[in-house]
Amino acid sequence: MTAIPQGRARRAALLSAVCALVVSGTGLTGCSEDPDEGTNGVGKLPAAEIQRKTRTAADSADAVRLSGSVVTSGRTYKLDMQLKADGATGSVTSQGATFQLLRIGERLYLKAGAGFWSDAGATGDGKTDAAAVDKLDGKFVKVPQGDPSYKKFSGFTEKGVLLDGLLTLHGTLATDGHHEQAGTRVIRITGDKGSGGTLDVSLEGTPYPLRLARAGGAGTLTFSSWGKDFALKEPPKGETVDYGKQLPTS
Repeated sequence: MTAIPQGRARRAALLSAVCALVVSGTGLTGCSEDPDEGTNGVGKLPAAEIQRKTRTAADSADAVRLSGSVVTSGRTYKLDMQLKADGATGSVTSQGATFQLLRIGERLYLKAGAGFWSDAGATGDGKTDAAAVDKLDGKFVKVPQGDPSYKKFSGFTEKGVLLDGLLTLHGTLATDGHHEQAGTRVIRITGDKGSGGTLDVSLEGTPYPLRLARAGGAGTLTFSSWGKDFALKEPPKGETVDYGKQLPTS
């Protein structure tokens, strides 16, 4: 259960006391705090308009951090990625194996341990070569652009591609009350009463999406550090391996 910030708790207590005095002194009934007071106002809008505004905000942001899980084609991926238009950095975990991704412009690097390359078959033909595995272990391997793996892995580093694919609720849209996410007031919108996904949108400042529960139990993601830039650096040459034309199937 999310704790209510002390400031809000004090305001609520004060409001209750004022309400009690007003009601007892005048005989009036009904005194409640406006949940949209002091917010950016999107909580008063229809769900479709909230979704439009949050998509616009997300697309306009220079950077974001995305973390959580995504289920696709029967496989679960755990992501922790920092994304911006010209690159990304972070980690992906799937089937017990974790690998790091770094993209700077069109240059994509993958860094993983020996277990990842052993499972992939480091010779590229499904067979494992101990010397090749040792060469790739813990190094930033440059992914060839013509390799099928390039499209697969670069998809985790493309801010626009990821957000377009993720920030979509299915079915009839509706609002589902005011909530809190990591101490920030949010308005929740749903698709088909939740079966089509739920999205928490910030009521404070820019209406960024903060939490997404995907339709059909296909993962839950949180979004943070909206607009906060981060550095992207080429890996040291001594830690980089140019694999060649094709990576092993992974």
